[in-house]
Amino acid sequence: MEAEKCTAIVLAAGQGKRMNTKIQKQFLEVQGHPILYYSLRCFQESSLIHDIILVTGESVLSYCKSEIVEKYGFSKVTRIIPGGKERYDSVYAGLLACEDCGYVFIHDGARPFITEEILKRGLEGVRATGACVIGMPSKDTVKLAGTDGFVKETPERSSVWTIQTPQIFSYSLIREAHERIRRKDMTSITDDAMVVEQETGARIRLVEGSYQNIKITTPEDLSVAESFLTQEKIIGKN
Repeated sequence: MEAEKCTAIVLAAGQGKRMNTKIQKQFLEVQGHPILYYSLRCFQESSLIHDIILVTGESVLSYCKSEIVEKYGFSKVTRIIPGGKERYDSVYAGLLACEDCGYVFIHDGARPFITEEILKRGLEGVRATGACVIGMPSKDTVKLAGTDGFVKETPERSSVWTIQTPQIFSYSLIREAHERIRRKDMTSITDDAMVVEQETGARIRLVEGSYQNIKITTPEDLSVAESFLTQEKIIGKN
């Protein structure tokens, strides 16, 4: 095994129901390119990433191949595979498709604003611990709710992070965790770090991402994305 080989699994099988469009959110265009294009471009251009596995819907496999991967020359995309019913099924499919992988970067294709700097910090984190997640300290006070709809607890804001992607793991660790948890009830699983925490007991390092590393979920997010890209172009010209 190539201990340092890094594979990116990019998840683009979501339906994006909150976007209220017929087009899946990852294929909506922002400044002339589909949302999915931006994260794939980052992985393509990164010297840290060796190959990319794109996980998408069965019905759009050929579209992704011709209109995204081939159109934009994403030569690092070595596999385009169908996802599963749930996110964790899609992740597992991606893990099964990895070859001779040392570290795996699991990323939501609806987060277009990852950067090389985030990937570098993530790689440093996973090298040190075997498991890390990208995130940022919460700007807001967070309340934990009870089942009665009243505030149950207010955690210290300094200890609360909002979690982003990529989430980065030693391949053997995340593969083992997913193999184990698939024999159990997975309905409460919302991210890959939870799988590793529950099944291996490994500690997950928090690695700083960016407040711009947003997930495109609602129409309002599209406007924010447009603003970020406009700002990026202005800075690039100066």
